[in-house]
Amino acid sequence: MNAVADRAVAPLDEARVLSLARDVLAVEARAIAALGERLGASFVAAVAMVLGCRGRVVVSGIGKSGHVGRKLAATLASTGTPAFFVHPVEASHGDLGMITADDVVVVLSNSGETDELVALAPHLRRTGARMIAVTGSDRSALARAADVHLDASVGSEACPLGLAPTASTTAALALGDALALALLDARGFSADDFARSHPGGALGRRLLTRVADVMRTGDDLPTVAATATLADAVIEMGGKGMGMTVVLEADGRVAGIFTDGDLRRAVERGVHFRDTLVRSLMTRGPRSIGPDRLAIECVERMETVPRVMQLLVVDDGGRLVGALHMHDLFRARVL
Repeated sequence: MNAVADRAVAPLDEARVLSLARDVLAVEARAIAALGERLGASFVAAVAMVLGCRGRVVVSGIGKSGHVGRKLAATLASTGTPAFFVHPVEASHGDLGMITADDVVVVLSNSGETDELVALAPHLRRTGARMIAVTGSDRSALARAADVHLDASVGSEACPLGLAPTASTTAALALGDALALALLDARGFSADDFARSHPGGALGRRLLTRVADVMRTGDDLPTVAATATLADAVIEMGGKGMGMTVVLEADGRVAGIFTDGDLRRAVERGVHFRDTLVRSLMTRGPRSIGPDRLAIECVERMETVPRVMQLLVVDDGGRLVGALHMHDLFRARVL
């Protein structure tokens, strides 16, 4: 039987719920703000130590600190600092062999007295690995054993009982993010670097997919010569499903574009399709982009008023190399 679950629940006091929630956020915000005021030489030393690391960053912690440690390892790895998480209990039962003298070990413990981590410290020292301790006490065993100590102490927990790790874990999480992003900046880690470590996600697709990867070319590309008639243009449009055809000069440069909108206006005017040249009704100066640009840039160009659904792809000489429709961006999952 679960005594808490079986306990009668009083009607929800909405004001109390919101007041408590705001108090929690305020306490945690103050804890993070206090971290910034304390940052100094030890933080710089930690960044320098990791930058000079010839191996990997090994992160360890147990309980809630372990969860924060896993997140830190993942953030480091995705922002240019090779890192992985090792559970301290597993480390004492064989996984210590994963740590080498070239590594930097980051241990997280609010008390700084976590038995499993304290027991690992002398073994880490014997391997030659260097250690950064993130704790809430600079007098703790882990702080004293570490090469660098980062102070993540908080004035109080946000838990109304003062028991559940809340502000302390938030502070450690924020300090870990600060460390990871300071390293990102020091390494000159770019958006392209970030995308290469996230190829399967939406962000990776946005940062890696080029126009040339999604544009239509060859027989899929609707084109007519500038000397073609309006009837020729309509036939070409009907077979390619892009709602337009590109009008080309003899040397392959783009003369203009003839779209569904141009076609509607021609019908309204009663234009004779077989006797009228398409160039007399085409839209001149159509929007275009280079094949090496990011595909996501197409969206901005398409959505500039007046909005368009098609974009031409041209080389530096203004010659057509491809075209794309907004639907092509959706299919490529760039949007």
